[in-house]
Amino acid sequence: MRFRTKLISAFAAFVAMVSVTGGGICHAQTKRVVVGSEVTHGLITEKALERQVAFLADSICNGRGTGTTGNTEAAMWIMREFNRLGIVPMGESYSHSFRASNGTVARNVVGMLPSISKTSSAYKKYMIVTAHYDGYGELEGNMYPGADSNASGVVAMLGAGKMVGAMMSYGKTYRQNIIFVALDAKNINMDGVKAFWDELATGKIVDPVNGKVITKDDISIMVNIDQIGSTLSPLKSGDSNYLIFLADKDAEFHRGSLRYANSRYSLGLDLGFDYYGSTSFTDMFYRRVSEQKIFLDNRVPAVMFTSGITMNNNKTRDTADTLDYTVLMKRIWAIFHWIERTM
Repeated sequence: MRFRTKLISAFAAFVAMVSVTGGGICHAQTKRVVVGSEVTHGLITEKALERQVAFLADSICNGRGTGTTGNTEAAMWIMREFNRLGIVPMGESYSHSFRASNGTVARNVVGMLPSISKTSSAYKKYMIVTAHYDGYGELEGNMYPGADSNASGVVAMLGAGKMVGAMMSYGKTYRQNIIFVALDAKNINMDGVKAFWDELATGKIVDPVNGKVITKDDISIMVNIDQIGSTLSPLKSGDSNYLIFLADKDAEFHRGSLRYANSRYSLGLDLGFDYYGSTSFTDMFYRRVSEQKIFLDNRVPAVMFTSGITMNNNKTRDTADTLDYTVLMKRIWAIFHWIERTM
């Protein structure tokens, strides 16, 4: 995993010279060193985020419509990214194919970042992090790029995974494993998340480290990232530094964790815990029209990160150059630190 090699080499001189126990020169290269989580901020840059979103929103992916060549191109790219980040396939491959309700063949991309060594049999819970990667594709000769909806969410999911994996490389251990799912067919009756839930409910989701069948009781929380790259619908007029976090009313720990991350790492994000102050729209986006609905309906805790709907969403003008990559970067940092506190 190339990024882990780069991360470790960045501290190689420090590790080689300074004892973990604090005292002079020692053979510290044989020890594991845990550094502050903010060291991973440098792994996420505006330019890299823009390149990733631009690829997913490019004509090569042609809007990523389920069942199309462009959708397959996007799925293959996500699989390569999973592999590069050390995310392990769950099953024979990352691709979990299913038949969408319109008859097309679709695929979710599923993998796990183990928080324990491959020799350990210790039991841990699982966090699921999702982002749908499909879009509307090409309609009447016009491509719908889907940069914000939802290339931004996919890139954010990968960024958070990269940061968690980096901390594991530094020696940090977590109480949970993370399952990452790039969902297909959001735009076909949310068939992707339904297919993943069916796999979970029928014992087809298996821990690739210890062979354990994962059930819904093993899931601590589901985290959905959907439309998170824009600053066109701010919570306050003129303030582009914002993030919306939707959760159950009794999930104060999770809201507190996000507040802590925002303050502790000086991210300066204006945090919203409802959908622009509207009870009905909050309920709609949290409980009815986004992928976390399936988990909530089955009594599994779930949360959602978003930057809200804009006038570009699901339009031909939802292009990579309309997103704010500086703010997206800070949102990814916030999600990562929230994940760390939750795990």
